[in-house]
This record gives sequence, structure tokens and C-alpha cells, in this order.
Amino acid sequence: MKALILVGGFGTRLRPLTLTVPKPLVEFCNKPMIVHQIEALKSAGVTEVVLAINYRPEVMMGFIAEWEPKLGVKIVCSQEKEPMGTAGPLALAKELLDDGSGQPFFVLNSDVVCEYPLKEMLDYHRARGAEATILVTKVDDPSKYGVLIINEYGQVQQFVEKPKEFVGDKINAGIYCCSPRVLERIELRPTSIEKEVFPHVAADGQLYAFTLGGYWMDVGQPKDYLKGLTLHLDSLNIHNPSALHNAPGVVGNVLVAASAKIGADCKLGPDVSIGEGCVIGDGVRLSNCVVMKGVEVGKHSKVDKCIIGWDSKVGSWCRLENQCVLGEDVQVRPELYMNGAVVLPHKEIKESVQTPNIIL
Repeated sequence: MKALILVGGFGTRLRPLTLTVPKPLVEFCNKPMIVHQIEALKSAGVTEVVLAINYRPEVMMGFIAEWEPKLGVKIVCSQEKEPMGTAGPLALAKELLDDGSGQPFFVLNSDVVCEYPLKEMLDYHRARGAEATILVTKVDDPSKYGVLIINEYGQVQQFVEKPKEFVGDKINAGIYCCSPRVLERIELRPTSIEKEVFPHVAADGQLYAFTLGGYWMDVGQPKDYLKGLTLHLDSLNIHNPSALHNAPGVVGNVLVAASAKIGADCKLGPDVSIGEGCVIGDGVRLSNCVVMKGVEVGKHSKVDKCIIGWDSKVGSWCRLENQCVLGEDVQVRPELYMNGAVVLPHKEIKESVQTPNIIL
């Protein structure tokens, strides 16, 4: 069985992290985002994953060389010469996805994190003989999204974009199970599967919705990335609590890579992810934050609601808060305060940032 992951975007909302690597390769809970997806696909029976790439293909090829043997799944690339939207990549990869067996395939947006009920979704899709099945999730405020109108049989009848009045609370979660015949509807041009393909499938009574039971988040921007961290760690605490760090000074859910070094008298949590090779000094306070691979945090510093990019160094007695995002290899001198600072890679910060700002 096969799957296609849409990884062609530029990831502008997650800059400065995506100035170093494409968004699908940004670590989320100590693994590149798409590794979480590929692991879930493998568990559902997928043996070959197609990456629809556009931005920085050489980096994606390096990812394949490193991760294909680790994951035990064949990974191939389908490269766009221009941005092809969410449907065009399926037409471009048609021969890779349709091997003549009639087997369904999955399509995933690369910045979606959830509990990935892909096996159950596949069974649901097959049982209904659907042409396509959309994973949907319930939201509290559907007026911000495109809402699906679904009948009692699970068939999608209509799409309503950002409704002003309540028509439903289920939205597209960005994961699809498709039968090969859907490929006949897609032209080889930039096109949207949500706006130009699925409405026609729905009109023919062949589009179904499968409701996600657990958490869901599009982690394509820093605020949502941090919210997704909280949701994912909550899920880990339920399904695999042994993966979480358990030590004195830990509050709530904390994920610590095996090679990270944690100093004395630290207070970690809630909702913290610490990457490989990190060095956390004595008396450090971390909460609601991500500390990526190779980062050093000096003694008695406090980091709250921030993302610290690879190989950055935060000096002693610093305070970072309010969704600071440090790119790769940022050096923050000791005893500085940073409030909502977004810092591009390879910068040295020599003075405090009192109000949210972008440091070029």
C-alpha cells in the first residue's frame, strides 16, 4: 500500500526554523514532523511513501538517505517544477500511486499532528466502497474553517467556507484515503483537491467522512506548534507514559532525549521537549517550550512558551517568554530578557528585547 505526503510548501509561517530545513523536517517532539506520519502509515500497512517536494529538494534527499533504513519503509520523491497545490501533486505522482492493483492510498498534509487512526480510516473507506474519505475533526469555533456537511450515513454533502451561522462543527483534518479512480478527476496543473476535486466526488455520492476521536492540530505556525506539543504530550501520557521523563523537579509532561544533560535543581514542565545533545544548566526553569537538538541553556535561566532552534545557546540568568522563536545557532548573551523575539539563524543577541520584534 502507498501514501503521498504533501511537503512542497515553503513553511513561511514557521520561520525562522524553516530557513534551516523544510517544514516537514522540523523536529516535533524530537522527531522530524513527517517521521511521526510515516511511522503511523507503516502501522496501517503502507510500504511505500511518496514525498511531493518542491522546496529544497537536496535536503529532502538527505532525509531519505538517513531515515529510509531506520523506518523500514520505501521513500521516493515526486518533484514539482512549480507549486502544484494539493491536487496537482497526485496527478504528477499518478504512476507511483496507482500500480493497477486498485489498492487505496493515503494523502497527508505534512504539518498535521494527531493520533493518526489510519487503519480504522482505511477499514471505514473500504467498507463503504468510497472514492475518497476525509478525516474530519470537531472544533469549538467552526467559523474559522471550512465546514463539512455530513449526512447520517457519513457521506459528505456540502462544503461551507467559514460559515457565519452554525451549520456543523466538523472540519477537514488534512488526511485523506483515496481510491485510484479519484486520479482520473485530477488534471496535471496547479489545483486544489479540497476546492476543485472533492466537491465533484461529493456530488456523485462517493465522498465520505471519518471522524477523528483524539487530538488534532495544524502545527504550521509557532503558536499552534506549541499547542500541538501540549496535545501530543498529553496523548503520550495516556498511551505511552514510559516515554516521558520522570525525575525530581519535573512537573507535568516532559520529553527528554537520551543524550541530553540536565543540571541540578532544575524545574522542567509542564509541556517541555528537550532534544538530543542538549545541555541544561543548574537551576534552569523550562515550561511550555521546545529546546531543539544541541541547545545549551545557561544556569538559572527561564524559558516559557518559546522554541529554541538547533545549536543555539542561551546564557546564564536569561529570561525568554511570550513565544520567542530562535533560529539555528543563535547566541543569547547572559542576563538578557527577551519578550516575543523572533531571531533569524546565526545571530548574536547582545541586548534585551523588551517588546515583540523580529531580529534580522
